Amino acid sequence: MDFGRLTEALASKSYDKIADICDDLMLQAAAEGIAYKDEWPYAIHFLGYFYVDDINSARFLWKSIPSTIKENRPELVAIWKIGQKLWVRDHRGVYEAIHELDWCQEVQGLLAAFSGKSL
Repeated sequence: MDFGRLTEALASKSYDKIADICDDLMLQAAAEGIAYKDEWPYAIHFLGYFYVDDINSARFLWKSIPSTIKENRPELVAIWKIGQKLWVRDHRGVYEAIHELDWCQEVQGLLAAFSGKSL
């Protein structure tokens, strides 16, 4: 699967486009019958939703992720904890959840932009 558009959006800090790009790529993969769930950049997808304040879509994304993936990606669980705090408008909890983990390089920029925008 070609994540070129996503990589470009991240590099250019076009964070408001991330969720739409991920949605388009996911639809494309599903339409073409490509098995994508194991390699999908869920963390980026969630943060893209959080950035544009689309918590509802983030909730549906969480429900669509197979439990085996949730169990094997602690960073994904940590990001979902941020989503849960956003859902109940617990901004202090969001801040605390952001600082509970050493985030991987690929999400750090988007996470910093989100936390600076939202908190």
